[in-house]
Amino acid sequence: MTDRMRFGIFLAPFHKPGINPTLALEQDLELVEWLDRCDYDEGWFGEHHSAGSEISASPEIMIASAAPRTRRIKLGTGVVSVSYHNPLWVAEKIVQLDHLTRGRVMLGLGPGSLPTDATMIGLSQKDTRGLLADGLDIITRLLRSDEPITFENDRWVLKDARLHLRPYSNFDLATAAVASPTGPKLAGKYGTGLISIGATTAAGFAALALHWDVIEEEAKHHNQQVDRSKWRLVGLCHIAETMEQARRDVEYGIEHWFNYFQEIAAFPQMSMPGQNAKEMIDFINDSGFGAIGTPEMCRAQIDRLWKQSNGGFGAYLMLAHNWANFDATRRSYELIAREVFPHFQGQHMSTMTAAMRAQKMRPELAEIHAKAVETAQETYAAEKAGRSHSVTEPAE
Repeated sequence: MTDRMRFGIFLAPFHKPGINPTLALEQDLELVEWLDRCDYDEGWFGEHHSAGSEISASPEIMIASAAPRTRRIKLGTGVVSVSYHNPLWVAEKIVQLDHLTRGRVMLGLGPGSLPTDATMIGLSQKDTRGLLADGLDIITRLLRSDEPITFENDRWVLKDARLHLRPYSNFDLATAAVASPTGPKLAGKYGTGLISIGATTAAGFAALALHWDVIEEEAKHHNQQVDRSKWRLVGLCHIAETMEQARRDVEYGIEHWFNYFQEIAAFPQMSMPGQNAKEMIDFINDSGFGAIGTPEMCRAQIDRLWKQSNGGFGAYLMLAHNWANFDATRRSYELIAREVFPHFQGQHMSTMTAAMRAQKMRPELAEIHAKAVETAQETYAAEKAGRSHSVTEPAE
């Protein structure tokens, strides 16, 4: 378990239908550039194909576009919907990106969350989790071995399949989970990381400690090693200098975001109550679903998740919600980097205790300093008087 919690963003992304999609996608990339400058560790891009708000169809393309604009932030697929793709091509594309980014990629995998995506390719939601299990097995074997794979199910056929490039790095591989045990079971079975997307939902929060128990049990059964530092929790925050400012900021887009989950996306785990901005903000804060307010509230939210996880986790990813305009959004991420990161990365107390030590010593040291200055002044006055006396003394 690492002592330094990582921070990142989980970028679906969410945008209001009807706005300029070209500018919206460009702004998403600008945001990742900003996070790189603010020393965020990870950026994860989503895959969605319908419903008008989550407008990134290819996390791989977003990674390829973001990589030249950034220096150190790692870039991941958050997540590839494995049930939509032949797993051989999923592995091939991430390995190519691994080379092109010199090892800055991460591969997140999930079953596919929007039923409106799946129906367009004749896929039922009841089949997606089974396809994720098949796909993850194939992908891990392709990445970890040169042995050819022959496989067939109702959707895919592979015949002596293998990668023609080996990975550039030992990049992170993670499965996604909301509230069900499917993701943790697969993470334990294959020794991958876990992205708990629904960590702050009522069901997801209650299941946090259980999720890690499932991972460890499955890992032991399948002789795998798992590491809490590869457990990522996703949550919601918008931060400003004051509570009042934060509430004003999110009036920009919070109603659209709630409406998307209440009326459009067939994703009931994320459906929340609220008929207007005030009710929605109050629900976010009062339920523990997120934090709209000050840096102190963000710290408290992360600390609450840490305790609930019963042992800790490696990274906190903020769900990019587009509640505020771009300037306020960037300011929120900057404030979190300035005032929240240090509390979870071992950098807060060192400067605070240094200040307290100096404050405690100040009276004694200030007195010594004052006396030193006084002595210097007296010495100088004496030297000056001596020089003046030697100049005025008559010659014999």
